[in-house]
Amino acid sequence: MTNNHKENSRLTIENAKALVIDSIAETMDLYGVTRSAGALYGTMYFEEDMTLDEMREMLGMSKPSMSTGVKKLRNYHIVKRNFRKGTRRQTFVAEKDFFTFFSSFFTKKWLREAKINLDAIQQSQNELNDLIEDSKTEKNLKKEAEQIFQHLEASKPYYYWLQKLVNSIESEEIFDFLPVDHKT
Repeated sequence: MTNNHKENSRLTIENAKALVIDSIAETMDLYGVTRSAGALYGTMYFEEDMTLDEMREMLGMSKPSMSTGVKKLRNYHIVKRNFRKGTRRQTFVAEKDFFTFFSSFFTKKWLREAKINLDAIQQSQNELNDLIEDSKTEKNLKKEAEQIFQHLEASKPYYYWLQKLVNSIESEEIFDFLPVDHKT
């Protein structure tokens, strides 16, 4: 292989990786992650493991930016701390299985959504119920409180369904209904 061909081949490989890294960075806003943290994840996706210094060199970002990005990605469990034999420096590795990435990220978000909203609904319904049962409450206000109570009650099935969806993802039961096609 000539040197020129080898250089062109290397450029093709780097360009292919850059296209995917850029698309990952572009779409990471879905996960509440900045473009730069998305680029960091995309870069790490192609590496075995990396130190903060290696990340900084590859991406040209400051060490504090790298540290912040890694921390955010670790909080989502899509980057994990790793130890490289023979070095005392911490290294980090990206989750390469997108199904695990998806499960880890969305199940936490969906459970949070269900809990926060069901708690708020319960608190609201308790307050509305007190108003409804109070004999001093005017008839039109009682009727409005009852309508709001029922409106809130009608929203609960969604949050219960969301919790069941999370359970089916965590148990991997969802793949019985929606199998992964490993063919391309």
